[in-house]
Amino acid sequence: MVSQVRAELLKLLSLPTAWVGLVLGLIAAPALALVSAGGTRRAIENGFHADASDAAFQPLGIGLLGALILGVVVMSSEYTSTGDDSPGARQLQATLAAMPRRWRLVAAKAVTLSLLVTVQGTITAVVTLALNRVVLGDLVPAAAPGRVAGAVLYWVLMGLLAYALMLIFRNGIVTLTVLILNISVVSFSYLLTKVTPLAAYLPDIVGTHMFLNEVGDVRIAPLTAGVVMTGWVVALLGLGGWMFDRRDP
Repeated sequence: MVSQVRAELLKLLSLPTAWVGLVLGLIAAPALALVSAGGTRRAIENGFHADASDAAFQPLGIGLLGALILGVVVMSSEYTSTGDDSPGARQLQATLAAMPRRWRLVAAKAVTLSLLVTVQGTITAVVTLALNRVVLGDLVPAAAPGRVAGAVLYWVLMGLLAYALMLIFRNGIVTLTVLILNISVVSFSYLLTKVTPLAAYLPDIVGTHMFLNEVGDVRIAPLTAGVVMTGWVVALLGLGGWMFDRRDP
């Protein structure tokens, strides 16, 4: 498995789109923290944040785009053509020739993605929170290590969620478009919470309870949130792996 993870990591890092995801994930959140510092300061001083500590974590939401891109690209790259000489052939056929056990391939890609997003998320979270402390000072309390770990875990699980959806739908453009719209334009899950409180347990919403204290009207303990979101991701990865195992190359 170690050699397969290494091969998948090298393959992923050879893709230009993967580097877009890496760079975007690393710089977007710190940049937003700096740009929005004035507005965040005024919002805290005017009492618009029920929990001021959440303000330091909120810029991490935009950086999550990088993890989603990585989650999609790690699999969508397998469906690209291998070259003009063989327009009907795809990278997946070569990958399966080298690694014919499909479940092992699914697992290797999941481990590779998890490792890469963990590093990306940790660096981004530490830098973003440090910048917030510099620009906002005592308006935001120092971040507890548990909350930082929760934010990084959320990134990893969202990256794996994107990977699972890519396995299921086999369309990177549609998968990424829906995910980006959901976190950057309008959260369909959040809108559903206005209809039923059960929607608070959907994966993208419930996971935010691992590091944010104020998320809608439903309160979910961080540990419970982590267990529920992990359950969602494992179930969807299982479904995606099962579908991938039974499809033609």
